[in-house]
Amino acid sequence: MRSAARSVHKPSGGVFFMQGDPADAVYQIESGRVRLSQVTTEGQQILLRVIGPGTVFGAIALAGVDAYPVTAEAAEGCTVLVWPRTALLGLIEQMPKLAINAIQLMAGHVQEFQDRFREMATQRVERRLARTLLRLASQTGRKTEEGVLIDLALTRQDLAEMTGTTLYTVSRILSQWESQGLVRSGRERVVIRHPHGLVKIAEDLGESE
Repeated sequence: MRSAARSVHKPSGGVFFMQGDPADAVYQIESGRVRLSQVTTEGQQILLRVIGPGTVFGAIALAGVDAYPVTAEAAEGCTVLVWPRTALLGLIEQMPKLAINAIQLMAGHVQEFQDRFREMATQRVERRLARTLLRLASQTGRKTEEGVLIDLALTRQDLAEMTGTTLYTVSRILSQWESQGLVRSGRERVVIRHPHGLVKIAEDLGESE
């Protein structure tokens, strides 16, 4: 299967495909990380996920969808394997298990976004923000002397978009958590100093807004 793929490298900020581009290939990350984002009808760009080595993206191409619904951008120097859609469809005819794997992958993505929609609809902002930071830490976290660094250029606006709230609210909550010793945030930088404290917020706050 690997022999049917080509290797592509992008520097930080390089784009693998844009939202609306023809969905003609499937990708798997070999090294580095990729940001998946989407532009709303109002023109607002929203960061959806950050993915790392071993992760497949662009699998929507196998579902017969004409265009990618997201933009995929290298969050750092990134190498991926790329399979043309036609080549993968040919492999699926020979190995039907590949189709099952693709369906499971897309089902996992649907479940994740359903969970996030439920969070935005039912959970307090503090809980949503704690869950977002913990999710990013699991995807990109790196231990430092200060704590767990979310090793990704991440603005407070990014966090607001991912959490479904405003920049003002994110800034207020982060300032409160900094005073409590839970996090340390700066320009495009967040360190989780007390992960168990964030886990407690993510799990224990009430569901009403």
